Formats: sequence, structure tokens, C-alpha cells
Amino acid sequence: MATVDDFLTLDLRVGTVVAAEVLRGARKPSFALQVDFGSLGRRRSSAQINDLYEPSDLIGLQVVAVVNLPPRRVAGLESEVLVLAVQNGKGENVLLIPERPVPDGGKVS
Repeated sequence: MATVDDFLTLDLRVGTVVAAEVLRGARKPSFALQVDFGSLGRRRSSAQINDLYEPSDLIGLQVVAVVNLPPRRVAGLESEVLVLAVQNGKGENVLLIPERPVPDGGKVS
């Protein structure tokens, strides 16, 4: 089991999606996202969320992401953050989003 200290090593932040497009060449259908984390800057992410979302739906949406994982290459994209989602019981990924607008870069606590 993970400890509280294990969990606290993760840096979860809120950012606004500023660009989204289909990630061509991905083994599983995915989007390439660019997320603005305020003072942390813009970071890229691959996200398997295309069952419920279109790229145009994502622009301006605030999302929650882990920002301190090592980068991972996905279909030629250097994915720098892990945008969080939860499955809805139908195999579709629903984004974790703040209930109200918060400053970009805000730390999840």
C-alpha cells in the first residue's frame, strides 16, 4: 500500500487546455494537449479521452494533472504531464476538472 508520504511526492496542479488535436500514430486513439500551468509554463500531454471529447471541446477547459513525472514519448509526442481522468464504467475516460475556476498552476491539496 502507498503511504501518505508516497502520495505527497506527486505534484498535482490545475491548468487550462490551450491547444488540442488528434495524436496521429498513437496505438490507442489519443489527443495531444497543450496545457497552461501559469507560472510553471505550458506543458504537453497525451490523453486517451476521445470517446467523450472533441479537441474543440477541450480548449479553455481546466484540468488536473501530475506535473512532476518524467517525460514519456507517445507517438512522437514528448508527454510532459499526466492529465487525470476516471473511467465511467463504460470504458470511457472522464476528465477530472475543478468544480469552479481556479488560478492556473494551483496546487491540488
